This record gives sequence, structure tokens and C-alpha cells, in this order.
Amino acid sequence: MKKYSWSTVSLAVSILLVLSVSVAEAEAGSVERPNLILILADDLGHGDLSCHGSTEVSTPHLDRLASEGVMMTHMRANCTVCSPTRAAILTGKYADRAGVPGVIRTNPDQSWGYLDPNLPTLANSLSDAGYHTAIVGKWHLGLEAPNTPLDRGFDHFHGFLGDMMDDYYTHRRGGLNLMRHDRQTIDPPGHATELFTQWSMEYLSSRSEHHEQPFFLYLPYNAPHFPIQPPALWEAKIRQQFPGLTDARIKNVAFVEHLDDQIGRLLQHVDKLGLRENTVIAFTSDNGGSLPHAQNNDPWRGGKQSHYDGGLRVPCFVRYPPEIEAGTKHDIPVLTFDIAATFMAYAGLEIPEDFDAVDMRHAIAGENVAAEREMYFVRREGGPAYGGKAYHAIVKGKWKLLQNDPYSPLELYDLENDPGEKTNLAGEKKGVVRRLQMDISRHIQQGGATAWQPPSLR
Repeated sequence: MKKYSWSTVSLAVSILLVLSVSVAEAEAGSVERPNLILILADDLGHGDLSCHGSTEVSTPHLDRLASEGVMMTHMRANCTVCSPTRAAILTGKYADRAGVPGVIRTNPDQSWGYLDPNLPTLANSLSDAGYHTAIVGKWHLGLEAPNTPLDRGFDHFHGFLGDMMDDYYTHRRGGLNLMRHDRQTIDPPGHATELFTQWSMEYLSSRSEHHEQPFFLYLPYNAPHFPIQPPALWEAKIRQQFPGLTDARIKNVAFVEHLDDQIGRLLQHVDKLGLRENTVIAFTSDNGGSLPHAQNNDPWRGGKQSHYDGGLRVPCFVRYPPEIEAGTKHDIPVLTFDIAATFMAYAGLEIPEDFDAVDMRHAIAGENVAAEREMYFVRREGGPAYGGKAYHAIVKGKWKLLQNDPYSPLELYDLENDPGEKTNLAGEKKGVVRRLQMDISRHIQQGGATAWQPPSLR
């Protein structure tokens, strides 16, 4: 029998101890990765938050979220309408490079996007890294395989597959029931905003029992997208408080306040479960508010569907107590899909080289690292006003070149000296226009490599 010296045994024991500690630290590191929650409002106007200066709408819960973290005051949505922004957020790619330059609808004749099945989503990446992934709310990126949530990286889905509800209580779209629990069709009673909140709270409760595995919850509400349909008690309260407002404005104020109340319920539940300190919570909107529906985008010009900043500038708050100083504000230009890159970074993942999105953590810290960043916007749409064509915008440095439909002349604005986009300089600054046109052309070429219709229509 071979004999070992005491020093040899001691060395072996030390090595084993070091290895065991390293394994324990690695396992602890995986546990300590933060949970991730992204709350996405639908058509929330920049001016419809009290923390943004509204004197009509009271949003104490969103105000509190903003005050407990950072307010990114220069956030733009990736598109002026729903599906493209959602596709960009979930892929980290500009919308047309994800195959979604326009709205995906239940009617194929008026559907202008098809999420590229070959692109990994944020849910795929986080799932591969060990996260449990869930979406509760509005999907709006496809009605059937391979483009339903459970096909695109989510472990759990409880919500609405389609674009918009014709009624917040019956949850139908053109007579179709698109409410699902995972793959099962469901027909739950209740206001959709309240249902999505309750289901999210149930999900958080279930995940709080699994401390060994972090989670990603994507909560895209469909409020305050039209039809503007607040519960009757909320509407009555605003009608009494502001009798001089128009009927449309009363309904919208009540609708936003109801959404804020539900987000408050969710935030309270996060605290109750003891998840506050280890959960990154981000809040934003998919585009600006709809002016015909009495939504408010002050101080910006225009609204939903428009490439003026009223259609693009959206609220953005991020809370993560261990790393983000409460009550901070930063005016560094960012885009909604940057949240995807930021969540990946918080999860300890490398940002893919082909991502168009960037990690916002430097911007959150106030480091002005992207002042000259190029930001590209595209929307494709049908009907007489658009004819199935796309229209584009680009922001580069202080300059913004845009169209608001495919048939109108290009407009150029100096955002540094004219943030309200009042003076069109396209006629005076033709060299700037040409340079930015070339930049847009490059983006169009890159986007053109991705099909935006399903294989059956190609």
C-alpha cells in the first residue's frame, strides 16, 4: 500500500477545499444574478405622467418607480407603432432587420411584418443562461407557430396573442378569441389590465419559491391603447375632479390612472415577496400617445404614427437598488431595444456582435458615451395614406431627417436648437440632407436582407 506524506495529504485537502469553495461561489453567483422585469405600456403619451409635468393625470406609482431609480429622459421608441418596437426589444435588432417593419395584424392583407424565426430572442438568450422566462400580456408578434411566445424562448405565456382588443372586458379582436394560457385558449372575465396584473403577481409568487433560478418577466400591457375603456368608477372619479375636460380626455386620464394603480399593485407585490433588492425593473412605452384619442405627448410635437418626437419620445425608468442611485436623471439618447442589451448585461451575458442595441448601463450611470449615436426608424403601412410603402427617420448628433408618410418631402431639424421640431431646414441644409439620406439608404439595404412576409406569401 502506497504511503503519502502528511504534507501531500494536506495539499490535497487544501485543493479540494479551494475547489469546493469555487464551485459554491459559482453557484452563488448564478443565484445572485438579478431577476428582470420589463413593463411595457401601449401608446402611453410622454405628457401623461405626473412626473413628466401633467396637471391632469396622477401617476403616483410610476412616479415612485422613477424616484427610486433612474429616469432616462431621452428615450425614444424604436418605432411609432406597436409590433416593430416589440420586435426590436425582443431581438436587439432594428425592426426591419427583425422582419417587422410594420404592424402584424390578424388580417394578412393588412399585416406588414413577420418576426424572423431564425433570430434568437431575449427570452431565448436568458433561458439558455438559466433564467425562467415568462410573458404576461400583449404579444403582437404572431398568431401561430413558429412565432408564438412558447416558440420564441418563453417558458410561460398568459395573455393576448393579437394586436389590440376591441373590448377590454370581452378580449376579442374581430370576433377572434386570442387569449391564451400557454397554448390553451381561455375566456377569463375581467378588465384586461387587471387580469394581466393579477397573472403577473401569481407568476412572481410562484417564482419566489425558486430562489435558485432567476426569472425574466415581460409584462406588456395593452393599456392605454384604444379603445379608451377605463372601469366606470375610475371614469366617474375623473369626471367629478375635472368636469371641464372633454369626454375623450376624461376617459384617457382615467385609463392611465387605472394602469398606474395596477402597476402599483405589482410593485407592492414585488416588495412583499422580498424581491426588490435583487430585481431590475424597467418601464417604458412602445411609442407615443395617439392624438386622435386625446393622449398627450407634451412637450413634443406629433404623436403615434409620426416620426416627430411626440411619436417617438417615451418614458423610461429603471430601478435596481444595488447599482442605480435613486432619484437620478440622465438626458443621454437611448432606444427602447437597449433594454434588451442591458438586461443581458445584468444577467452576465455578452452582447452579441450583431446587436444594434447597446448596453445602457453607462448611460444609466450618466456617462455620455453615445452622444453621436446614430438612431434609425422605419415604419411600413398599407391603406391610401401609405400604399404599402415604408417611411423612415434618422437621428445623428443634433440632426434629424424624417418623413411622416412615403409621399411627403423630407424634413430636417436641428434638435439642439429646435427640440420642438418647428423649423424645417431641409431647403437650407441640402448637404446635411444628402449625408443623412445616404445613412438611411445603408439601413434600408441592411433591413432588406430580412423577409417581412411569411413563407406562404413569398
